[in-house]
Amino acid sequence: MSAPAPATPSGPADGPAADERLITRSPLKKLLGRPELGAVVGAVAVFLFFTFAADSFLQLSSLTTVLYAASTIGIMAVPVALLMIGGEFDLSTGVAVTSSALISSMFSYQMTANVWVGVGVSLLLTLAVGLFNGVLLTRTRLPSFIITLGTFLMLTGLNLGLTKLISGTVSTKSIADMEGFDSARVVFASTLTVGGVHIKITVLWWIALVAVATWILLRTRYGNWIFAAGGDADAARAVGVPVRATKIGLYLGVALGAWISGQHLLFSFDVVQSGEGVGNELIYIIAAVIGGCLITGGYGSAIGSAIGALIFGMTSKGIVYAEWNPDWFKFFLGAMLLLATLLNHWVRKRAEETA
Repeated sequence: MSAPAPATPSGPADGPAADERLITRSPLKKLLGRPELGAVVGAVAVFLFFTFAADSFLQLSSLTTVLYAASTIGIMAVPVALLMIGGEFDLSTGVAVTSSALISSMFSYQMTANVWVGVGVSLLLTLAVGLFNGVLLTRTRLPSFIITLGTFLMLTGLNLGLTKLISGTVSTKSIADMEGFDSARVVFASTLTVGGVHIKITVLWWIALVAVATWILLRTRYGNWIFAAGGDADAARAVGVPVRATKIGLYLGVALGAWISGQHLLFSFDVVQSGEGVGNELIYIIAAVIGGCLITGGYGSAIGSAIGALIFGMTSKGIVYAEWNPDWFKFFLGAMLLLATLLNHWVRKRAEETA
């Protein structure tokens, strides 16, 4: 009977240091692993470009206008980015913003109620749209593209049909003289003066949403669920991730963003055109993609979506300050989308190679 083979002594490679959780990564590898790296490079390039192309671009008033334009997109780009990280789309976001504004305005006007009552009703109904999308998606397992495209078409029809039925025109009646309007405007559409610089309150809403979304993604269990559900939903279910509840929560988050944007739209202009918002859903998705979110899900960041929205703001206003024909705006936006996507792909590939 032969003696058992002697145990092979374990070297350093077999000890705890071999655990990938204990491997220290260099700052360069950490930097290359950030999903928003490509967006940062793109934002710097766009900023430098318009700094030389437009003489007035660096004026404080111009920069605050850029921030305002970015914030109106960024408020929606943040929850859309989280939804994309979770592996889903929402094509109804643009018209949902308009729906939210229309509900607040028409309910307040028709019921002669305090404007805040209309704002509250709008919140409930907008969240109901998000809940509808999320529940239908998880119940039927249909692609989110199909479900939210259907919601987009239904909301577009309801916005126009109900507005004409109730108001007799394609726009709402002014509610500027109604009780509660001034206080609601302070919350959703006021301008703050800091050191002589005028900043729209939407910038603060935007920063707050980015901070909360980043905390959720990086510091909470729900954030882990979002990445897991977007990376591989079946594998996530197998290890106990509540994929269904996670995705419903993401659609509710998108609805909340639509409500905030809708109230800003209403209290900025007093009235709302029922046909507004069509096409904006693509801009929100573009901002998220430029910011590093993958179409396939499981990868991205809230900060990246904010940088994508900032690129949009710099491009849209930079063209104006450079006194170029605004017809070129869509060309520049499309070029930025392609370049940022290619750069993000290259950065992610390098990160995987150096991991």
